[in-house]
Amino acid sequence: MADDETWSLTSGHSFHYDIFLSFRGEDTSHNFTNKLYNELVRNGVRTFIDDEGLDRGEEIAPSLVTAIEDSAASIAVISENYCSSKWCLEELAKIAECKRQLLPVFYGVDPSDVRRQKGPFEEHFRNYDILVEPEKVSRWREAMKKASNTAGWDSRLWYILSSLYLFLCLKISTYKFLPPSIFICPVY
Repeated sequence: MADDETWSLTSGHSFHYDIFLSFRGEDTSHNFTNKLYNELVRNGVRTFIDDEGLDRGEEIAPSLVTAIEDSAASIAVISENYCSSKWCLEELAKIAECKRQLLPVFYGVDPSDVRRQKGPFEEHFRNYDILVEPEKVSRWREAMKKASNTAGWDSRLWYILSSLYLFLCLKISTYKFLPPSIFICPVY
């Protein structure tokens, strides 16, 4: 399959990417997310990852919005500092608005803390309540709740993280938007 080909979900819509990866770079880009990305690409999954990053205060780039809209599904790697980034929260809110499959990975955090916005998430949302317009904060809170209410994976329960990469590859291969013949996940 050529890199620029698109194919469709059962809805008939064509997507340029199979997976959009949303993550907080400072927490996971050099370990978990990078390894997950490499495994997905190795298995033929057209995966969008933004490794450019934004400076503090910048708005989410239009190219990221387009990439989210043009992805069949998303993996959100929700880590301790995920919601310290307005950009990550905007990505998650856009993913929720697109109503595509969301596969949350709770990286080193308790999914119930994400749901209730407690623990490492509480202070960030408290600050956003003061500094950011209420409609935007409400969108972000709802997106975080939706992610935490979606069946996902808690990395703290996986003794060997490479088996989580494998499991995610196998899970993705079961979706109708991926042809089953492209997956060759190694056993670690």
